[in-house]
Amino acid sequence: MSSIYPSPEEFVRRANVSGMAAYEELYRRAAQDPEAFWGALAEKEVHWFEKFHTVLEWKAPFAKWFVGGKTNASYNCIDRHLETPRKNKVAILWEGEPGDQRAITYQELHRLVCRFANVLKSRGYKAGDRAIVYMPMVPELPIALLACARLGVTHSVVFGGFSAEALKARIQDLGATLVITADGGYRRGKEVRLKDAVDEALRECPDVSNVIVYQRTGSEVVMQADRDHWWHHLDEGASEDCPAEPLDSEHPLYVLYTSGTTGKPKGILHTTGGYVLYTTMTMKWVFDLKEEDTYWCSADIGWVTGHSYIVYGPLAAGATSVIYEGAPDYPAFDRWWRIVEKYRVNIFYTSPTAIRALIRQGDHWPAKHDLSSLRLLGSVGEPINPAAWEWYHRVIGGGRCPIVDTWWQTETGGILIAPLPGAIPQKPGSGTMPLPGVVPDIIDLAGNPVGRDKEGYLIIRKPWPSMIRTIWGDPERYKEQYWSKVPGVYFTGDAARCDSDGYYWVLGRVDDVMNVSGHRLSTMEVESALVRHPAVAEAAVVGKPHEITGQAVCCFVTLKKGDFSHETLGKELRQWVAHEIGAFARPEEIRFSDSLPKTRSGKIMRRLLREIVTSNSVSGDVTTLEDLSVITKLAAQQDDE
Repeated sequence: MSSIYPSPEEFVRRANVSGMAAYEELYRRAAQDPEAFWGALAEKEVHWFEKFHTVLEWKAPFAKWFVGGKTNASYNCIDRHLETPRKNKVAILWEGEPGDQRAITYQELHRLVCRFANVLKSRGYKAGDRAIVYMPMVPELPIALLACARLGVTHSVVFGGFSAEALKARIQDLGATLVITADGGYRRGKEVRLKDAVDEALRECPDVSNVIVYQRTGSEVVMQADRDHWWHHLDEGASEDCPAEPLDSEHPLYVLYTSGTTGKPKGILHTTGGYVLYTTMTMKWVFDLKEEDTYWCSADIGWVTGHSYIVYGPLAAGATSVIYEGAPDYPAFDRWWRIVEKYRVNIFYTSPTAIRALIRQGDHWPAKHDLSSLRLLGSVGEPINPAAWEWYHRVIGGGRCPIVDTWWQTETGGILIAPLPGAIPQKPGSGTMPLPGVVPDIIDLAGNPVGRDKEGYLIIRKPWPSMIRTIWGDPERYKEQYWSKVPGVYFTGDAARCDSDGYYWVLGRVDDVMNVSGHRLSTMEVESALVRHPAVAEAAVVGKPHEITGQAVCCFVTLKKGDFSHETLGKELRQWVAHEIGAFARPEEIRFSDSLPKTRSGKIMRRLLREIVTSNSVSGDVTTLEDLSVITKLAAQQDDE
């Protein structure tokens, strides 16, 4: 039986959704008439240039929300606050890794976004065009997104840790003609050079006609005449008047690439009206946002968490959102707690990976700082293990802060399962209950519900406003991947169980996708990178349990004929993967083997490799193996180590 942590009475009393009965009533209303529920919220919470005539058009698996409505995400994040006392409220509270800082009010943000939107207009960009954004965590990153959204330019943010190779693949798939980047950014005291990676990627992207470069570090970069432009030069003469374009509710807002079970990243498409509504509501429900709160999500904007809960959700809800450029351990392990104390942060949202890394450094780091301003903590990216939950609650939250352990995905656009902190008591390790309008279930492969306290596949039975609309350029893959396992329901790819109290426990991926530090990474993507190396004949990759990152990348490699030093080549291959995909994908371990375990039809049995790296043994079914001795050797190799 898991411990139950009710929220403090004072928190419950002031909460946006106060008490279990209030949650149950909200959930009942959404279940009873979802279209009336979402329609009423959309009228109240979103600004429309033209009102929608139909709440939901559902032709499984394709959804259209708020059909006929015209709106704009940038207008909802900025302009509508300017008619209220929020105009002088700080929208973005930014700190750079070197210690520089900026406080940007909603009025100032409006000015900066309009200027940059006019810069894009002056280069000929308009609704329907596509831009790649590859920047450090500086205020100009959300400014670029909001300027694109203002004009209807569909944006795709590429995380600054991705390599030139990964950047190139995304530019090509999106058909982008504009790249917005910076000379570099700061990470652990070193410069991460972004413009160099852009130059390398663009050698094979002839359609990109404009590169706009924000000057962050001041280091020397190569600027190609006619193609490359400094942000500050273009911005100097730009007008501050740029009305937001009225866009269809289903206008493509952004495409975000995520790992799938094939080597090719898939572009998840999110549209405008439903996404703005859902991220606004989850800010209010899950984070219990109050007007006076200082809110901080520590994610990178390059991931969906940063889109929904640093940029669009907090700004649409009128929050003050903290953005920090650098690493949590630079210059020391208390950098985050220093920021919490300095800006009197009230709501803090981070990943279990970060929490586990900070636990290892000892309680004395947070103990140096006054964290009494915190009233709510959040967790995202993967299930949080109970021991990390307890530490987070006790050491960071002082035993008084509820913890919202949030389950959602790039595809869902927003949080689907999480405690409403003033209503639902928390159990360490459980996402607790679904949000209003979200109808999950746990099934077996035949599509039958498994019942309470049994493991199965997590599905979502009804559409919700921020859901993925399709995979960019590949609707067949969208249908196949998410809607074909059980026709008409969304298959999440996660295993889960629901306990006797109706609390959901998400147990992790059931496909060949690893969760490394909360970032989804396809085993196929890493394997493809490895076999591009001239020495590698074949590779199989599995996730290995890791106490800090959740999973680490473990590679089994067979080599081509030749005389190789395993030690030297192992180092080289780790570096090779980091170059091909990004440093976060660097393998923890590379094991060389003469052959890999395969079925008689030639399929590599990754399940057995997963058993070897987790338990040193193989207990599963091996009857389909072509050569049993391969597994015996690999297990023995593990024992030798």
